[in-house]
Amino acid sequence: MSEEAPIGPGRPVVLYLRDPQEKLWGVLRALDHAGLTIQGIELASFDDWVAQVSRGEGSIVGPSLLFFPMHRVEKVLLDRTSGDLPSLADRFLARTGLAVRDVLDGDPT
Repeated sequence: MSEEAPIGPGRPVVLYLRDPQEKLWGVLRALDHAGLTIQGIELASFDDWVAQVSRGEGSIVGPSLLFFPMHRVEKVLLDRTSGDLPSLADRFLARTGLAVRDVLDGDPT
């Protein structure tokens, strides 16, 4: 079993929030006792965004830089491959030919 870096800035994550319940995917930018900052998108919009990027379209749907206070955070999961199911970041790469970090690092939003 390989050692994997812990959840931290620069890692793709799935974020579960409460009050109201939301699910987001993105790259974690900062994490501290006050909350976390993610450059991400609602999980339900992920496939639309990937399709948009793969077609080379401008931003209609896309990730935003978001801060969530810790009292809203239910859990944070590292986005990684599980068995035969690829991570969302790997799905993005397979469909677009681009690494998600490269795309998000070039996106000022």
